[in-house]
Amino acid sequence: MEVDMECPIAPPWLELPPEITTTILQKLGPIEILKNADKVCTAWSRLCHEPAIWRVIKMQNAGADFGDREDDLERMCRQAVDRSWGQVIEISLEYFGSDNLLNYIAERSAQLKRLRLVCSYNVSSEGLSAAVKEFPLLEELHLYYISITKEAIETIGRSCRALKSFKLNNQICRHPYIEYDEEAIAIAQNMPELHHLQLFGNKMTNEGLEALLNGCPHLESLDLRQCLNVHLVGNVGNRCFQQIKHLRHPQDTPSEDYGLDAEIHDFESFDEDYPSGVSDIDLISDADDYYEFSDASNYSDDDDEMFIES
Repeated sequence: MEVDMECPIAPPWLELPPEITTTILQKLGPIEILKNADKVCTAWSRLCHEPAIWRVIKMQNAGADFGDREDDLERMCRQAVDRSWGQVIEISLEYFGSDNLLNYIAERSAQLKRLRLVCSYNVSSEGLSAAVKEFPLLEELHLYYISITKEAIETIGRSCRALKSFKLNNQICRHPYIEYDEEAIAIAQNMPELHHLQLFGNKMTNEGLEALLNGCPHLESLDLRQCLNVHLVGNVGNRCFQQIKHLRHPQDTPSEDYGLDAEIHDFESFDEDYPSGVSDIDLISDADDYYEFSDASNYSDDDDEMFIES
């Protein structure tokens, strides 16, 4: 007696052309790929090891079921960098990252063009300075709530001569004794090719602004929101309006396009002898140690659009 044996039907995703599957995988993000997609089937696993999948690496610490949290994220980031085989061009890390991780990335990512660090509190000025020396092609460096020295800014400018877009964004602290132009002057003296600059919540004065206008003649967009010591009046104000195509004023509302906490913090109890050179970021206490892991960011990146050349 002949037995009619039905052949098992292949899952529909196996019928997809490789280029479509690759597009789908790229939309998942590194964490989802490494945790799940890589284990679906042999065909997907093979695609998950293709360097093209890892040209853009965006990872966020947004809380979940990992035991070691940041250690697990750093391990996965290293895996992602390894799989890129030196072809990664963009990396974005939110709420995690360290000097050791940056060093690992720097040793394996000579083609990197865009680096974004958000609340990477374990990244130091020294660690960032060492890493950027290995990124000669870097065009965009966007830093949120990361404390770096003017010496680090100088190193960034000297090492990344192709840098076109720079963001150094601080939490806003209104305090009458804090005026600090050193960061703006370091940018002006070492980043002459900048086209886009965002210094949200910076403590520079009109002196620092004038240095930027002199030292960065190619600036097209300048975001001065919540730079409370800057006053767009007189000669420096006129120069801003004439030289800058897209200007965000100090008093402009910190709208949703900024993405991070734009609340202004008053520190009325500070001693009058508080050093004038302190950075806003030095006034921030570490937030909760509890975060969640997620590929999807809770923070809008829309504000990046005005800083990316077409």
